Amino acid sequence: MIPSKFSLLVVDDDQAILTAISQLVGREFDVRTAASAEEAQEILTEKPTELLLADQALPGITGVHLLEWARERFPQTVRMLMTGNARFEDAVDAINCGQVYRYVYKPFRSQDLLQVLRSASRAFQLEQSHADLLEELRQLNVDLERRVDLRTRELQDANHQLQQQNLMLQRLALTDSLTGLPNRRAIDQLVRAELRRRARYPGTLALGIVDLDHFREINARYLLPAGDQVLIGAAKTIVASLRTVDTIGRMGGDEFLVVAPETDLAGAAALAERIRSAVEASRYRYKDADIRITVSVAFAVTDLHSGVDYEAIKHAAALGLQEAKSTGRNKCVIRTFHGRLETGQTGTGE
Repeated sequence: MIPSKFSLLVVDDDQAILTAISQLVGREFDVRTAASAEEAQEILTEKPTELLLADQALPGITGVHLLEWARERFPQTVRMLMTGNARFEDAVDAINCGQVYRYVYKPFRSQDLLQVLRSASRAFQLEQSHADLLEELRQLNVDLERRVDLRTRELQDANHQLQQQNLMLQRLALTDSLTGLPNRRAIDQLVRAELRRRARYPGTLALGIVDLDHFREINARYLLPAGDQVLIGAAKTIVASLRTVDTIGRMGGDEFLVVAPETDLAGAAALAERIRSAVEASRYRYKDADIRITVSVAFAVTDLHSGVDYEAIKHAAALGLQEAKSTGRNKCVIRTFHGRLETGQTGTGE
């Protein structure tokens, strides 16, 4: 807030000059006086002033040095120098050291001095307004930066949440909601990826189908919730029978697909029997009933170098499962694939 009267400190060792200036400008300015630079320094330190008018020829510290001192400590104060001895060197010092606003010559005319002080007060007011505007602009920039930072964090949080939701949707799109296993779409992708890897790095591969025997009878006898519990339990049993490199997915209904990389005929037979015997030995409880179930397992196995596509090897495994079902269930059928279908081994779990 700009005061109604600007404060003016007049420094001169001539008391008559101080009195004359005080009487001349006292109606428009809040005038304070000092007879020496040291006294002026005390006044300025106690209460800074808007305008400073100092005589050059002061005892001790000169007027130029006083203005230089004031510039360093109170840069907003408008500084003016009076002199009755207008030497060029003094003017240069006043400009370079004190950075004076005006140079006032003695003797001065009353109206001229008033005009100089009025001009200085307007300069101070403009400078203060400019400083206030700069401070307001700074505050606006700080506020804008804060809001931008807040908005950026909000957008980052929203983007992170969106990414998490997208990942969740992707997982849901590839996960069987009942068993938590990869669904048909996901396991199809996994098998095709494994076949592409095998094309680059030849090796054996076993693809197996596991089907629960007489599952419809469980649904009919214990109702669908019991069937769901059996599917969940059987999925866990099969997973526990696999190696860490093997993968299982639910194809739909009561059918599961197993992918076993680097697995030959003997390895596939051992894996199939491990799955079959583990399910046969398990009990799946629903309410007060202990439900037993068996599975039929079929694996199709590629050799080290033969080329094979997904549909072909899956068809071979499906034929093996058909054989296991038609010959008594609760058994394992292992087939090889050399670009054509061949019967390999058939094992039965009694």
